[in-house]
Amino acid sequence: MVEIYDDHEQSKVVKKWLSENGSAIVMGLVIAFGGLFGFKQWQGWQESNKQQASAEFEVMSELLAVGQLDAAMSNFQNLKDGYSGSPYASLAALQMARARLEARQPDLAVSLYQFVLENGHPKALSVVARERLARVMLDQGQADEALALLQGEPDISGFESRFAEVRGDIHSSQGRTEEAIAAYLEALETLEAGAGDRAALVLKLESMGAEIPEDGKQS
Repeated sequence: MVEIYDDHEQSKVVKKWLSENGSAIVMGLVIAFGGLFGFKQWQGWQESNKQQASAEFEVMSELLAVGQLDAAMSNFQNLKDGYSGSPYASLAALQMARARLEARQPDLAVSLYQFVLENGHPKALSVVARERLARVMLDQGQADEALALLQGEPDISGFESRFAEVRGDIHSSQGRTEEAIAAYLEALETLEAGAGDRAALVLKLESMGAEIPEDGKQS
């Protein structure tokens, strides 16, 4: 089944990207809007919209926490309609997709992941959606489509191991043992310290009779 409890791990990657690129994002927005509104006016406009989007996101999160999925959809729709390009909309879509998966509604989760792929901000969130969507596709028997979605390297560094592991799962489901082993070894090689589940990767490799490098690196 698709992995839906890896938010902490992937949020670390997102936060790292934000810390490295956040100032550039702000400056880009200042340049884009400063000439129209002036810096102070732009700051006020940004803060107002941020607060409104934040409020919608908080209410939606609280409703999801108590299992009120249908009620939470109203707040998500407000975010989607009014703040589709904001981080809150992307984060909300990822949360809503997880809730749909837990409710055994994968088709609805797919549309939410596709929304983040098309509108994800910051870019790291669209990479998260790309990986999770591939897992859902695999669970739905769409192995070729899932593999095509993962073609090429992630747009943001830090996701290489996750992408490689999913490719390994896809190859394994297709009975392509050699390709699966190569992908799992790549996942081990690119796994960052303190991130991911090395033990799970080792188990997958052992189940295929593969030799495990002692340091988790390919020889």
